[in-house]
Amino acid sequence: MTVLTLGSAAPDIEISSTGDKTLRLSDLKGKNIVLYFYPKDNTPGCTQEGRDFRDLSERFAALNTVIFGVSRDSVKMHEGFKCKQEFPFDLLSDPDEALCGLFDVIKMKSMYGKQVRGIERSTFLFDSRGNLVREWRKVKVKEHAQDVLQAVEGLN
Repeated sequence: MTVLTLGSAAPDIEISSTGDKTLRLSDLKGKNIVLYFYPKDNTPGCTQEGRDFRDLSERFAALNTVIFGVSRDSVKMHEGFKCKQEFPFDLLSDPDEALCGLFDVIKMKSMYGKQVRGIERSTFLFDSRGNLVREWRKVKVKEHAQDVLQAVEGLN
């Protein structure tokens, strides 16, 4: 599997989304895309990150930008998380790690002294031409959504 690098086009794979939709990022040309990968629904850091993007979502929308959160959780679990947190954006379900693999976000992590495979919190920004223009890896939640918004503002 080829890993996306800066300058790469948005991937042309189908992925299941909340709202009973199937999405292809490659179909969103004309809009900027923020794709943030997070480990698990309903956990403290992931909830805060989603809330931060939620709270800035109108500003992203005003800049012709759509936001998607991605984890390995099921669409059903995503639906509950999205509803509970009032996210105005869709969450993408990647249980087979197809999208995670393209972005190389599955890493070995230490959890309670054991090595486990999990999503390394990461965010990717595609411009309106569908090209990957920024990436953030090993993301710390605090002020991250604001940093991404500033990067989007720099595109326009």
